[in-house]
Amino acid sequence: MMKNKDRSGNKNLKWIIAITLFFLFLIIVVNIYKDNIAGFDDFFYKQISLLISDKMTSFVKIITNFGSAISLISITLLTMLLFKNKRYGILTMINLVVIFLFNLFLKSVFARPRPIDINIIEENGYSFPSAHSMVSTAFYGFIIYLITKSNIDKKQKLIYSLVLGLLIILICITRVYLGVHYMSDVLGGLLIAIPYLILFTTLIDKYLPNKKSSK
Repeated sequence: MMKNKDRSGNKNLKWIIAITLFFLFLIIVVNIYKDNIAGFDDFFYKQISLLISDKMTSFVKIITNFGSAISLISITLLTMLLFKNKRYGILTMINLVVIFLFNLFLKSVFARPRPIDINIIEENGYSFPSAHSMVSTAFYGFIIYLITKSNIDKKQKLIYSLVLGLLIILICITRVYLGVHYMSDVLGGLLIAIPYLILFTTLIDKYLPNKKSSK
């Protein structure tokens, strides 16, 4: 009985988190449309811009590339080779395609122009929500989910999950540092990616009966 209650509680908690983050995403959307978010964006850019230097920029460019299409596709191909359960690799690919298309859809709906005059690198397309933020959160978050399904020990799971979680945060910050996104773009991408990931993992979990399949 206790196990069933725990499982029910965990299921309820994840949906509470998903709904809460979705509403926070909507709050950002409303403030963007009302043009009430410039102060928020300016504040965070000013703080992050204090870190700008040649060495830091070189490091930031390396980190931000972990959220690029080439890197994510390459990692997806690696998962197909590394995981014995090939469905993991296939689901990783499906997740990447779906979140990428979802991001393109949202960008076209909101059509927010990118920041100007502060760009360290050049990027095309609309600004909100940040693709690097949204796609990286969903992609690396899904890798964390797969790690929790593997047979490696708990300490390794924790270490790998923390490293990937830190990578997600750093990728998000690099987009503001490089001047190609507002902080609200990055936060919006993060906030909508997590509810998506909760929904995606809930749906595909039904197709992974062997939840302890090894790497």
